[in-house]
Amino acid sequence: MKLLVTGGAGFIGSNFIHFMRREHPSYELINVDLLTYAGNLDNLIGVQDSTRYRFVAADIAEQSAMEPLFREGVDAVINFAAESHVDRSIKDPGIFVRTNISGTQTLLDLARKYKVQKFLQISTDEVYGTLGVEGLFSENSPLAPNSPYSASKAGADLLVRAYHETFRLPINITRCSNNYGPYQFPEKLIPLMINHALANKPLPVYGDGLNVRDWLYVEDHCSAIDLVLHHGRDGEVYNVGGNNERTNLHVVRTILSELGRPEALITYVEDRLGHDRRYAIDAGKIRDELGWNPKFDYESGIRKTIQWYLDNSTWMERIATGAYRQHE
Repeated sequence: MKLLVTGGAGFIGSNFIHFMRREHPSYELINVDLLTYAGNLDNLIGVQDSTRYRFVAADIAEQSAMEPLFREGVDAVINFAAESHVDRSIKDPGIFVRTNISGTQTLLDLARKYKVQKFLQISTDEVYGTLGVEGLFSENSPLAPNSPYSASKAGADLLVRAYHETFRLPINITRCSNNYGPYQFPEKLIPLMINHALANKPLPVYGDGLNVRDWLYVEDHCSAIDLVLHHGRDGEVYNVGGNNERTNLHVVRTILSELGRPEALITYVEDRLGHDRRYAIDAGKIRDELGWNPKFDYESGIRKTIQWYLDNSTWMERIATGAYRQHE
């Protein structure tokens, strides 16, 4: 099987490539990534020398760059490529519209033209908006995005659905809860807090810190994508959640405790604009239809994550100095 993986130098995409090389070593993987600030080829050490792996630096929104890859023949597209940081979307929504919507549409047109067998859109629970203190997002929850980032992802999801309904393109959409684990760019909550704690710097927490997220270890997300790729029913959306609801403040305190740092390092800062209060996923559909269950609970996953960052300090240092951008 030949897979075109977009955004494969990012956090979840690179973890997926490692996962697929391990679980399906006979598959051929083409990794397309523009290598913007969050794209890091250091994430792919260990796979880049494989004869069944190829990296292509390209923009998914540029048809002239993408069409030759489709022309040579691919069986499936797994679209991770996206601008994904909410704070950045508030400052510059335009780049999110271009990459997340226009880029997805370019891929859909080419997938249709070259009769790709499966187009798998990797989305987010943020397209559903925010929850109150009770309830869960299901695949039937209305889309109600509250940030330019989540709005751009919702727009991409609707395009993917439309290409299925109009052109019968074989598709699936997965919507996951908050991922964490190795290779996550340090602007995100968990690696940011680990980095600050190790340096004994203040840990900035938005608002009162009581915003709730459903935390999913990235390897569990990869196993869910693998199942949907091979066994997902055509046209269906699958929610993927870890059933690990924790407040941001709880996560920060866990990190401080594991690293032996004082809670006095916590510093409350002005809340993010449009900050959703709570996300939580009902993953019953993927569990019942495809037999998926997460292997990692919050406690084991966060310890495994913290240890990875401790063991890979050079990776973090190369990001801090900008050396990771010096791609050959």
